[in-house]
Amino acid sequence: MTLDRGEIRRYSRHLVLPEVGADGQEKLKESSVLIVGLGGLGSILALYLSAAGVGRIGLVDDDVVDLSNLQRQILYGEEDVGRPKVEVAAERLRGINPHVDFDLYPLRLDRNNALEILADYDCVADGSDNFATRYLVNDACVLLGKPDVFGSVLRFEGQCSVFGLPSGPCYRCLFPEPPPAGAVPSCAEGGVLGVLPGVIGSLQATEVIKVLLGVGRPLAGRLLLFDGLEMGVRTIRVERDPDCPICGDHPSITELVDYDEMCAGPDAADGSGAAAVSPFDGDPENIGVEELQQRLREGSPPVIVDVRESEELAICRLQPARNIPLGELLERLDELDPRREVVVLCHHGYRSAYAAALLRRAGFIKVRNLVGGIEAWAVRVDPTMARY
Repeated sequence: MTLDRGEIRRYSRHLVLPEVGADGQEKLKESSVLIVGLGGLGSILALYLSAAGVGRIGLVDDDVVDLSNLQRQILYGEEDVGRPKVEVAAERLRGINPHVDFDLYPLRLDRNNALEILADYDCVADGSDNFATRYLVNDACVLLGKPDVFGSVLRFEGQCSVFGLPSGPCYRCLFPEPPPAGAVPSCAEGGVLGVLPGVIGSLQATEVIKVLLGVGRPLAGRLLLFDGLEMGVRTIRVERDPDCPICGDHPSITELVDYDEMCAGPDAADGSGAAAVSPFDGDPENIGVEELQQRLREGSPPVIVDVRESEELAICRLQPARNIPLGELLERLDELDPRREVVVLCHHGYRSAYAAALLRRAGFIKVRNLVGGIEAWAVRVDPTMARY
């Protein structure tokens, strides 16, 4: 046994498990896992995999700690706001288990670095919160032959599965293409129950350990669905698609692609809270917050439609915008004059871009999307406005 006396004591509850034992614990010590994203899911993954004794853990995140993270990202405290997540996480995790080595990647995973970074790990745990990274991680894992332990959360619901195992499906077998930009709200837009990442992250950590040890029945070929409101858990079968563009019999994707472009780009606000460059900038069918402010001052405002949900309006709103939630837009077109200029806004500018496209297809003559949404308005026009 290569475990010292302290490790034997530390992992004693593992050592008495027949499915783990000394051999299994040593296998965990020799294993490596890359955690992509150190948000709500990544926090739980990092804590439990460190405590379990996984020998080397890579931490990937280019973000800094924000006050809004503390409701669910339990690796961090208020004193950490503004600090890089990977640095804070490593400090906390070394205090939990000094026997674990940590590799820090304070960067955004992309097509240029993903294969090189993922290649050095036995397993990848995806705790990301955007479609671009999910498809990137999936494709890189398939190309490298690595297992991809997937999790996602939104509102009161979560999902978990294991992709990329031999003869099993990948993420693209389940979701061949990403949804249109704005069609699915992010956690910042739709909300998430603070404890939900704890549930799904724990399930992911369990699946990672099972994959590393080669025990039990992993969630390969099954998608676990968790409903926190009803406290219901069910699994649905996911078959490998022989026509899958990356893991099928005749793959058309043989290298990593531009995932930001495929999924309509990154969020409109970066980790510091400042409005970032949007893929909508410079498009004549869009309008910036400064131009809209000037139009309001001049007394020639367009019709402003806010497609956020009522719960979001309770936090902050832009007068004189009228609220028509995105899900109700097509049913309430008669409330708008298709001959008038319309500006559509949401939280970050992606749901509103989708809404603007719907209005154009419905015959509206001039529709413009507010770039960066109400977040950009709060940052660049009205700093007194509440942000979320």
